[in-house]
Amino acid sequence: MGRGNFMALALMLLGVAGMPFLTSGSYALTVGIFAGINALVAIGLCILMGSAGQVSLGQAGFYGIGAYVSSVLSIKFGLPVALSMIAAMAVASFAAVLLAVPALRLKGHYLAVATLGFGEIINVLLNEWGPGGPSGFGDIPHLTLFGYTLSSTTANFYFIWICVAAVIIFSLNILNSRTGRSLRAIHGSETASIAMGLDIVALKMKVFILSAVYASFAGALYAHYVTFISPSSFNLFYSVLALMMVVLGGITNVWGGVAGAIIITILPELLRKFEEFDVLVYGLILTLSLLFLRKGIVPLLIEKAVRLKGGSGARA
Repeated sequence: MGRGNFMALALMLLGVAGMPFLTSGSYALTVGIFAGINALVAIGLCILMGSAGQVSLGQAGFYGIGAYVSSVLSIKFGLPVALSMIAAMAVASFAAVLLAVPALRLKGHYLAVATLGFGEIINVLLNEWGPGGPSGFGDIPHLTLFGYTLSSTTANFYFIWICVAAVIIFSLNILNSRTGRSLRAIHGSETASIAMGLDIVALKMKVFILSAVYASFAGALYAHYVTFISPSSFNLFYSVLALMMVVLGGITNVWGGVAGAIIITILPELLRKFEEFDVLVYGLILTLSLLFLRKGIVPLLIEKAVRLKGGSGARA
């Protein structure tokens, strides 16, 4: 992963380990749980947009597929929650393939509109034919591992952030592999990539499926933590939030997705008194980020750290 990524991961895990001891009550841990769930979606979107150059506004659809499929399989068919979650990711992968075949022929805002349509179709299906309809349904079982049920806030907090750490490690290894270099080449120039013999269609499909798997995994974790879901949690607004996370944190860096997810998750808690203006605030943040933080917070911090290190080295 490299020294920098290893140190960042160690600091993140240290912060996660100490969080329950530094906060009083379960409120902060609950916010932390949702930040971890959002981070999983944002990491997948960072890989899709930052490395492959593919814009998606349909992550809420895969997020909803993960939540609903896992919940239905565990409630109605009695499958163990772990198997239900794996099956949900498989269903999301199949849906991603069906969407990718026609949609990945498109580029830029055309692709964004196509994925947006997919997300809205999934939301309509959940409203019309999903269990409970628009009202949703509950009694979803908690995740059970090795006979231990993750029913407490602390247990869920630790487990979800361990999952985030595992996904970060996996993603960094992909991005630093031959596949990651190929994706960056495609982002730079598809024509040059084809000339070099890269199968850009297969690579685009693989990364699109990977982002869908991350989102569906996050949706399944969400469902089995809150134990109640409804279609309103998987609408266009969530896809826009996911986009804001990666734009604010930094599209080109996996850590940008994590940082953006944490900021965007905490922000509504800080703005509760202005709840009626939440859409306006989010739009303002996205606009200001595009104007003044085009690279995102994490890449800018990395650049600043490199400059400081270079300056101190030159003075020495």
